[in-house]
Amino acid sequence: MKLNKILVFTAFIAFTVGCKNEPKVQDQIDQKEAEITEEKFEYVVEQFADLKILRYQIPGWDNLTLKEQKLVYYLTQAGLSGRDIMWDQNYRHNLTLRKALEKIYTTYDGNKTSKDWKAFEIYLKRVWFSNGIHHHYSNDKIKPEFDQDYFSSLLAATGTEVSKEVYEVIFNEADAKKVNQAKGVDNVALSAVNFYGPGVTNDDVESFYGKMKSPNPEKPLSFGLNSQLVKEEGKLKERVYKSGGLYGTAIDEIIKWLEKAKTVAENKAQGDAIGLLIEYYKTGDLQTWDDYNVAWTAATEGNIDYINSFIEVYNDPLGYRGSYETIVQIKDFDMSKKMSVLSENAQWFEDESPLMDEHKKKNVVGVSYKVVAVAGEAGDASPSTPIGVNLPNANWIRAAVGSKSVSLGNIIGAYNNAGGSGRLKEFVHDNEEFELEEKYGQLGDKLHTALHEVVGHASGQLNPGVGETKETLKNYASTMEEGRADLVGLYYLMDPKLQELGLVEDWEKTGKAAYDGYIRNGLLTQLIRLNLGDDVEEAHMRNRQWVSAWAFEQGAKDNVIEKVTRDGKTYYDIKDYQKLREIFGRLLRETQRIKSEGDYKAAEALVEGYGVKVDQDIHAEILKRNEQFTSAPYSGFVNPVLLPQKDDTDEITGFEIFQPKTFEEQMLWYSKNYNFLPEVN
Repeated sequence: MKLNKILVFTAFIAFTVGCKNEPKVQDQIDQKEAEITEEKFEYVVEQFADLKILRYQIPGWDNLTLKEQKLVYYLTQAGLSGRDIMWDQNYRHNLTLRKALEKIYTTYDGNKTSKDWKAFEIYLKRVWFSNGIHHHYSNDKIKPEFDQDYFSSLLAATGTEVSKEVYEVIFNEADAKKVNQAKGVDNVALSAVNFYGPGVTNDDVESFYGKMKSPNPEKPLSFGLNSQLVKEEGKLKERVYKSGGLYGTAIDEIIKWLEKAKTVAENKAQGDAIGLLIEYYKTGDLQTWDDYNVAWTAATEGNIDYINSFIEVYNDPLGYRGSYETIVQIKDFDMSKKMSVLSENAQWFEDESPLMDEHKKKNVVGVSYKVVAVAGEAGDASPSTPIGVNLPNANWIRAAVGSKSVSLGNIIGAYNNAGGSGRLKEFVHDNEEFELEEKYGQLGDKLHTALHEVVGHASGQLNPGVGETKETLKNYASTMEEGRADLVGLYYLMDPKLQELGLVEDWEKTGKAAYDGYIRNGLLTQLIRLNLGDDVEEAHMRNRQWVSAWAFEQGAKDNVIEKVTRDGKTYYDIKDYQKLREIFGRLLRETQRIKSEGDYKAAEALVEGYGVKVDQDIHAEILKRNEQFTSAPYSGFVNPVLLPQKDDTDEITGFEIFQPKTFEEQMLWYSKNYNFLPEVN
């Protein structure tokens, strides 16, 4: 499970535990030097359309041994080798379109100052950012601001050829939605995502996997995770992602680099896990995938860790198939030590939660939490990246072995250094709310991320005999799980236990700031990401709205949250934070019941009733109020480039780190050097 960044203009700061003693003089000098370094680093690369491109640094790199640096390098190369898999998974024509667009961009020698050419450049950059022609967040097909005649002239001028279908799909209404989560439609048939072949329907998918039985029902396999489901001569068939199978040429490159990584593993447990991942890529065997996840979860020692493979299922309308993703991580020892208190007290949080007793875990095991510095990302994690991740996703592994939770510290730091507070002033209800956010909101957001990942995703259990959530809650599974984890965090953000554990100096003010920010975002500010008239589609946006809207409705009788209209502007003012906490607790209890019992009808009622439709008057107002701000609502990153230095025997002796100067520089470099798939797969 991953936690998306809530809003670009939500600021984050590095987490520090409150201390009564003044820091030593040398500590103050070191801190000042660090601040100066941060100020000199240029975080913002550029901005276009609704997107901002940022850079991030890799703190801790120089403290690694050469062997550890090699491990990071090999893992990043493995990740980048599979980059094109994500493009093809997102849409069947993406690779063809990207290559055509890039050929035009690099060979066109006509007028590059015209309005049409600028529109073409922006369109290409938007496609790069989204790993395809559908918006990374809304899932809508990206509409070019140039017409067909101009595109035809570019094709002719550069000798670029594309098929009639590929040409027309840029401009027509076909395949308009990458992932269609609408109620009452055939979600698979109406989704452009390339997880399913032509003619495959919801009923086909449910029937196909409904017949599959795991050898051990207590340890259900993740059927469908690493394959494409197609119809051949009317019969359903899986095309498995593996060496020699679908995406095999790219997977062979991934294996090559993973084998190098295994030779420099930090310890046996880490090396054994990498070995199982290699075996999984070679065979596509889902039992090997589970074996790997068990080994990977248990391999907690060392400075380096990674995420690599077909993992998150948000892009599948029915939640079966994993998108290719990789994140390479360097442990932040100081920050991880401070935050490990959450992992150490995971059982307390579970025991004290408002869940029904039968839905609580009696023994929360193996919840490891680390703050890490990202060293490289690819696939579903790049350019748009999460800020926190909790894996593995299999419920039985979480219950039996545990999970790993990470917070991407340098990514959060980059967001903080590139952000601003203008929008905050526009949407807070009053000065008190603004001051709480300024002083405590950043820490509240940091803690919510940690609680969401460490405690939230690890909490609760399914009732005996109830199937996996993707089978029972279907198209609502992702948003229900993210909302459930959010609610765990919200419930404990107003608990004095956080202060007792040394995580905050003032639990009440931190909690108030966090509650203000969540309700403000869920009911108002996240709407700047939608076009007027759109429904809420993305799983995280849906969960923030249904949590906030349900809480607002439930508290109406006691005026827990007051809707305020002032000078034609709408605000939400929390009047009773403790009652709101009780409401969050009730909703958490119900959300866990829905998951534990597999109650599809209740999930549908909650999400459709509170999380999908938008008040159009408020939406129009929010968009109007937002016009004064120039900062884009979405951000993503270019990755630092690790360049190995070699001696006369071709042995790596060290590394240089380079920051890309421009977004297009990195995208074209990636297309040239990590191009391991044909246009049609």
